[in-house]
Amino acid sequence: MLSYRHAFHAGNHADVLKHAITIQLLQYLGQKDAPYMYIDTHAGAGVYALDSGEATKNAEFDTGITKLWGRKDLPPALADYMALVKGMNPSGKLRLYPGSPYCAEKTMREQDRLRLFELHPRDVKMLVENFRKLEAHEAAQGRTAPVRGKRVIVSHADGFTGLKALLPPPSRRGLVLIDPPYEVKDDYKRVKQTLEDALGRFATGIYAVWYPVLQRMEARQMPEKLKRLPANGWLNVTLSISAPVPDGFGLYASGMFILNPPWTLEPMLRELMPWLVKALGRDAGATFTLESGQTLPVNTGTRRTA
Repeated sequence: MLSYRHAFHAGNHADVLKHAITIQLLQYLGQKDAPYMYIDTHAGAGVYALDSGEATKNAEFDTGITKLWGRKDLPPALADYMALVKGMNPSGKLRLYPGSPYCAEKTMREQDRLRLFELHPRDVKMLVENFRKLEAHEAAQGRTAPVRGKRVIVSHADGFTGLKALLPPPSRRGLVLIDPPYEVKDDYKRVKQTLEDALGRFATGIYAVWYPVLQRMEARQMPEKLKRLPANGWLNVTLSISAPVPDGFGLYASGMFILNPPWTLEPMLRELMPWLVKALGRDAGATFTLESGQTLPVNTGTRRTA
């Protein structure tokens, strides 16, 4: 199915959680000089106009980025994320919102590599065009542009399948973001299957999975299944902005499940999540969960490093 368009959901509470964590993971990898690869299996369009017809239809950005836009008391974990969003909107009016590819490109260094997959024909064209505009803007400012075809490669392909050919990356360092639309039940099964294969090819990579918190059985069971994968530890965090709605419609909560998480992530989230609940919560049902643990032993022959 290709009906899902992230433009309808850009900047919502789930994006805040996903992008803030993604930036933290990339910054952790960037602490070492050695290059790394960022792989996005469902990249979307890269940049979203919040005044477009898609975004304004349900105005989901009002559940997320809008509530943070004017805050002066942001915790340190949100500082770089918000600086990136504000950098896209130099007029001071919130009009554009960065997708995960743009968040990654602005966080990564010249020696790092981005590999982006998108299957929707319209979104992949927009993704290529948005990076073309970014190149032109950087060049006009006298800065090194993110050269497509070398530093940035956009593929019109199924990211679940395309990921296999990229692992392990040449540098043996990397972050994989898996963020499917979950329109069909099969997406939940494919996430687990993809991670099983990926860990077999690249056991020490960092894998981040976004997922919706829904009543459907597949959504409830997936985190428990991911905890049993053979990785060097896991971390699971969810953010609920309200109690579940009676009719079962609408996304009120989402989660990020990270395999091989850096040690810095959990203490950062223990400070960030209570603040996000207060900032984005709609009612007394707003809450968060944060848990971590170890899975099966991983024999890689070397100590895991970033």
